[in-house]
Amino acid sequence: MRLATWNVNSIRSRIDRVTSWLERADVDVLAMQETKCKDEQFPTLPFASLGYEVVHTGSSQWNGVAIASRVGITDVAVGFDGQPTWEEASEARALGATCDGVRVWSLYVPNGRTVDSPHYAYKLDWLAALRRTASGWLAEDPRAQIALVGDWNIAPTDEDVWDIEVFRHSTHVTEPERAAFRAIEAEFPDVVRPFAPGPENFTYWDYTQLRFPRREGMRIDFVLGSPALAERVGHAEIVRAERKPGKKGTPPPSDHAPVLVDLT
Repeated sequence: MRLATWNVNSIRSRIDRVTSWLERADVDVLAMQETKCKDEQFPTLPFASLGYEVVHTGSSQWNGVAIASRVGITDVAVGFDGQPTWEEASEARALGATCDGVRVWSLYVPNGRTVDSPHYAYKLDWLAALRRTASGWLAEDPRAQIALVGDWNIAPTDEDVWDIEVFRHSTHVTEPERAAFRAIEAEFPDVVRPFAPGPENFTYWDYTQLRFPRREGMRIDFVLGSPALAERVGHAEIVRAERKPGKKGTPPPSDHAPVLVDLT
């Protein structure tokens, strides 16, 4: 199975880029984040024409997560047990489905905004709840095939940002966020980093100030796998080429690149 994750930054704006890449990359399952549309607005037909089933949860022009699979979709779950709410509303940030025996969770972790924002506390609560729930899944079945994938809005190490001094007092790099990520990673290892180690293996580049051509990015998109899933990973990569601008007159790319893994 070839499994990928991609923060598409508006699926309706980038449907042609996404489906074209799916075809070229021969992807079996794609988890998407930041779809920015309601369920009834999601462009299902282009996926269906390529043989993909799609599940999606979204209620506004913000957030939104989806899973497209050509190897089946069962046991769909919107949100995980204990997922916190924001301003008394459950946001569209987590979607689970079983695809050919693999439990895939498309996750869009809250941004946190600023370290003194209530959204930062919400982000830490969200991550703590995910850790507790995911740990429970492994306790129930240590051999479960689980993939926690998506935009984590955390750069776990200093080398995961182009200049740590630029972000020193910002979210994404604070020790509480990194500790929350490490707590999840302790049970669900990062299965991509062994294939793409070292600095500058970024997954996100801001649109401003020519960040992409200047190689000024962040590594914030990850595939974390249960131990049984990690054993199956034969290859993984960050598909940086999909962040490059397309032909003149076409929509700009997402500010994130896809991340993919091959399971044997």
